[in-house]
Amino acid sequence: MGYLQPDEWQNIEVTRRGAITLLRLHTHDGPLVWTARAHQELADLWVWLSGDEATRVAVLMGTGPNFCVEIISPSLEKEWHDIWVEGRRMISGMVDLNVPLISIVNGPVSIHTELAVLADIVLAAPEASFADRAHMTRGVVPGDGVQVVWRELLGPTRSSYFLLTGASIESEEALRLGIVHEVHEREALLDRALEIAAPLAELSRETLAYASATLRMQDRRLYGEAVAQGLAYAGLARQFYPNPSPSSIVAEPAARED
Repeated sequence: MGYLQPDEWQNIEVTRRGAITLLRLHTHDGPLVWTARAHQELADLWVWLSGDEATRVAVLMGTGPNFCVEIISPSLEKEWHDIWVEGRRMISGMVDLNVPLISIVNGPVSIHTELAVLADIVLAAPEASFADRAHMTRGVVPGDGVQVVWRELLGPTRSSYFLLTGASIESEEALRLGIVHEVHEREALLDRALEIAAPLAELSRETLAYASATLRMQDRRLYGEAVAQGLAYAGLARQFYPNPSPSSIVAEPAARED
């Protein structure tokens, strides 16, 4: 399985602001629709970015009114082994980055929420919300990294509730919980991201690499094994115990732990 390069990507637009690299997720210039193609591109993105010596800071952002809320299941088009390989690269690639990553959550995200919240710095619009509607609400085991990311962010019991029910966390609650670091109006998010990125982009690549290695040390130990095993369990369930999509269990209130 070869790696796709930026000029082949259909769902990621790359632009540069000096040493700051902007990564805009989209489908036909609208909000990202998660597909088999998007799955591969998001896995290949981090491989490319890690080798791109011109980048000092990366900014990941959505397009339009939402970050990603629609999915056409990659498993309809791919063998599970390919999903297992790509899924491991997707999460490991993010935590193995040698440069800071800032995410701009421009609106609701309910598909692959880990992409939005696993960045070093997370900025969100007031309209943003966070939910997992890609797994249990569709009869799919949440083993592709969401189980680790949300446990780290929410704690063990609250993350289980969040993933099992599809509950939504609104931006202000996400800010209170530490999932999001700043909330700004949508049109101000890119300027704020560039403002944060600018002084970091002046540092040497080596300083940024060692800082990333230090800050992500525990993540790098944890995520590889957890995602490999989680995706294996998800594949086992899909292959031998398929389910209809139990949409009736979707919960709307935000996940809370008093």
